[in-house]
Amino acid sequence: MTAASVSVAPPPRGGFDIDCQTLIVGAGACGLIAALSAQEAGEEVLVIEADPLPSGSTALSAGLIPAAGTAIQRKAGIEDDAALFSADIQAKAKGENDPALVGLLAVNAAEVIDWLSDRYALPFSVVTDFDYPGHSRRRMHGLPTRSGAELVDALRSACETAGIDIVCNRRATVLHHEGRTLRGVTVTRADGGTESIGCGRLILACNGFGGNRALVARHMPEIENGLWFGHDGNRGEAVLWAESLGAQTRHLGAYQGHGNVAHPHGILITWAVITEGGVQVNREGRRFWNEAQGYSEAARAVLAQPGAEAFAIFDDRIAGIARQFEDFKRAEAVGAIRRANTPEDLAQALGLPPETLAETLADLPWGGTDGFGRRFGATPLAAPYCGVRVTGALFHTQGGLVVNDRAQVLHHDGTPFANLFAGGGAACGVSGSGDAGYLSGNGLLAAAVLGRIAGRSGS
Repeated sequence: MTAASVSVAPPPRGGFDIDCQTLIVGAGACGLIAALSAQEAGEEVLVIEADPLPSGSTALSAGLIPAAGTAIQRKAGIEDDAALFSADIQAKAKGENDPALVGLLAVNAAEVIDWLSDRYALPFSVVTDFDYPGHSRRRMHGLPTRSGAELVDALRSACETAGIDIVCNRRATVLHHEGRTLRGVTVTRADGGTESIGCGRLILACNGFGGNRALVARHMPEIENGLWFGHDGNRGEAVLWAESLGAQTRHLGAYQGHGNVAHPHGILITWAVITEGGVQVNREGRRFWNEAQGYSEAARAVLAQPGAEAFAIFDDRIAGIARQFEDFKRAEAVGAIRRANTPEDLAQALGLPPETLAETLADLPWGGTDGFGRRFGATPLAAPYCGVRVTGALFHTQGGLVVNDRAQVLHHDGTPFANLFAGGGAACGVSGSGDAGYLSGNGLLAAAVLGRIAGRSGS
């Protein structure tokens, strides 16, 4: 996707082919939540989606949304609040985020989870058997299979039950406007034909730009050579439109990486294998960093190793925790996870130096702190041991269009476009300026909350 592939233009001279009140571009978590909210607010809603079926980056994730102070947390005996959540986000991002946006997301997250649970019967529960990096409370909410595909399917089903039209195989290519008023879009069908859709207001819930290698090279060269693990539809239309409209963008160098993707299988391995006591080693069988920093930071650390690969080492106890994730069970099914009764045998299975791996595991300071600054729990790794070859990947971008507290897109002069809204991958998230600020779940947090706000913010 290049600047020539998308454009902005005045409305069609002959008028639009069809019209609606609220038009939503993108049927991932953000777009579908926005659709439910908009219909609830009395709007006539149309959702267009480039793919044959709704999916987006959400479907590739674990589908976990962090939220503080939910009814589900209270039932689980977890005391949490928005102020603590905000502090965790800012600590991870080294204070680089806009405090107003952080507060907006942290305060509204619980309401979104409770609303989806109560009104649409989405069976959320809290992950309570391990901690995510950067979170001081257990606040990751997910559906039973801990799968983003399950979340998208549940939201799509809720929209279909509510009678909301979702039209797939329609990629928005032209954005029509008169000054700062958005009038509609032209979409390209799978057969190459086009249609124009007029609207009273437009919500961009389309994508980031991780699938656009030219934009990645321009804005985040340090991850340019990473495996692209995100959704191929993330081509950056929203960022390209912003350039033409004079809309503000921020933190275009921010991304969620993942340094624990099974290689060459391309399956995400949950970071629970590390937080519960596992480690990463390189081809020499040696650890090379403080894994407690998080899986996004791991992407760059792993890519810097020989062959741009590493090996996640854990044990069968930890594997039992990881099996709540469908991706992990799939990795086991295809043979990506190797098992052995001794470190030496595991090393042989993974192609690592046996003596070195055994020494690395024997040197782990259980109940203490290592030279990298990582604090280990008291439960040591034990047979049977497990391992998987991994690489670093770019999962999705975090920068994007700047929005206000109604999810309205802001012009360079700071004033909002009256009827243009953004969320999901199209909007700037809360991960700071690079990869080091990513707090687990921030992408879906922004998608869920901004989608909810945009949907119910009438023009």
